[in-house]
Amino acid sequence: MSRPTSTGPSRPTNLQRGRGRSTRSRAVRRGAVATAVAAVAALVLAGCATWFAPAPAPTSTPTGEKVSAELEPFYAQVLEWESCGDGLTCTTATAPLDWDEPAAGEIELALSRHSATGERLGSLLVNPGGPGGSGYDFVHDTLDYAVGEPLQQRFDVVGFDPRGVGRSSAVTCYDAAGMDEFLYGIPENPRGTDAWIEEVGQAQAEFGAECEANTGELLAEVDTASAARDLDLLRAVLGDEQLNYLGFSYGTYLGATYAGLYPDKVGRLVLDGALDPAASLVEVSSAQAVGFEQALRAYLESCLGGAECPFTGSVDDAMEEIGDLIASVDASPLRGSDGRLVGGSTFITAIIYPLYSPDVWSYLDDLFTSVQFGDADFALALADAYNGRGEDGTYLDNSSEAFFAINCLDYAQTESIEQVRTDAAEIAAAAPLIGPYFGSPGCTGWPAPSKADRQPIHAEGAAPILVVGTTGDPATPYQWAVSLADQLESGVLVTYDGEGHTAYNKSNDCVDEAVERYLIDGIVPEADPKC
Repeated sequence: MSRPTSTGPSRPTNLQRGRGRSTRSRAVRRGAVATAVAAVAALVLAGCATWFAPAPAPTSTPTGEKVSAELEPFYAQVLEWESCGDGLTCTTATAPLDWDEPAAGEIELALSRHSATGERLGSLLVNPGGPGGSGYDFVHDTLDYAVGEPLQQRFDVVGFDPRGVGRSSAVTCYDAAGMDEFLYGIPENPRGTDAWIEEVGQAQAEFGAECEANTGELLAEVDTASAARDLDLLRAVLGDEQLNYLGFSYGTYLGATYAGLYPDKVGRLVLDGALDPAASLVEVSSAQAVGFEQALRAYLESCLGGAECPFTGSVDDAMEEIGDLIASVDASPLRGSDGRLVGGSTFITAIIYPLYSPDVWSYLDDLFTSVQFGDADFALALADAYNGRGEDGTYLDNSSEAFFAINCLDYAQTESIEQVRTDAAEIAAAAPLIGPYFGSPGCTGWPAPSKADRQPIHAEGAAPILVVGTTGDPATPYQWAVSLADQLESGVLVTYDGEGHTAYNKSNDCVDEAVERYLIDGIVPEADPKC
């Protein structure tokens, strides 16, 4: 989804009070901020590994399938697993740097595995989204959040860091100070002016140049199609004749791309919180801006009339007040206790992060109250959590860098000021409150050429593929799930009628049973169960 003043699909990971209220809200202290963010993180990525499980196999036996001579060393590799804590095992696979020239170099792919505790069906590869999210950490650190107990019993649950991400061969750009300036810096020129577009575009170009200098040839090879080819390699070296896969958010695009490339290798694929493969960047940004505005309205409907709600009056009144507050912060940024500034873009990041899950909407009460009283610390804490920035100022992973690098290859790059202005106007028209902060030069000056081919994916001949969509999903709007299920020749839609981003293992039994029955027994619903 579209990152504020940036480009591409936003990651769901690891989350971005008012007049006349209690004076306790005048200053949200750092301790309260830390507690809130810890609670949010626990909700977004919560779980623990199973301690007692059968001893996992120390090596994997590849399928031995016939491939070209130049790919044979990769498809024939034997993975050696080692204990990596909490009853899990981990390993590293190698893949071609460039799938079009397999002999040109190699990259590493990091994997973590929770072995099946019961009768094993095979491997289940899992991707948490992003792009830039760590599948390795998703399984290693938050297994119970990633998958339910029935899947842990029947599958070796395998998390992997895609190319460019985390423990795999990774994109590297700025140091911590550089990332702070890139993500939180305040442009000198007024938002939306030609001078602002040029200034932000120049910052994007400088960021890209630093990514190229520190990443090298890999920067041009982190596109999703290449990651999908890696996925097929992992399937084979894990010893699975067909791919079993659970992808969330951006992970649905990775899974759909795989199905388009290898329809005959599709086993059981669940795509939860779907991206529309055919959507352009401006269409993605517009739909997500609308989705977050709708989620903000849903929050206000639940908030208004409550004792802690920072707003009074109608939802429309509150939306107007929030719009004025964002504009005020954009014009006159707030300074946090660490010296950093919160401008409009950072404030938007802080707002949208809790909108991913209604379980943490209450943090918006504190966010709006603190900003109304001129306190920036809570907003910074939420934005830091979204951006993967630790309390000590270091970045906990490279998710922000990978997010830009992957999206800049997956989407067409807009270069002209005229096109940036046209796209920004379209996004703002669709979502008047949030939209103005979603349109930007994006990948201007990116050193690696786009590999974008945004077309419908049909995957003719593939086995049934389950597509899960949530009606109130702000980050991957429900219509995208409908569209993807329609595009896929064998797509089967499961609808969750509710709020929040993605549904499996975090909504209701109806969704969980549909997903688990499909993955374990291969049975798809005869019709959308409309959970």
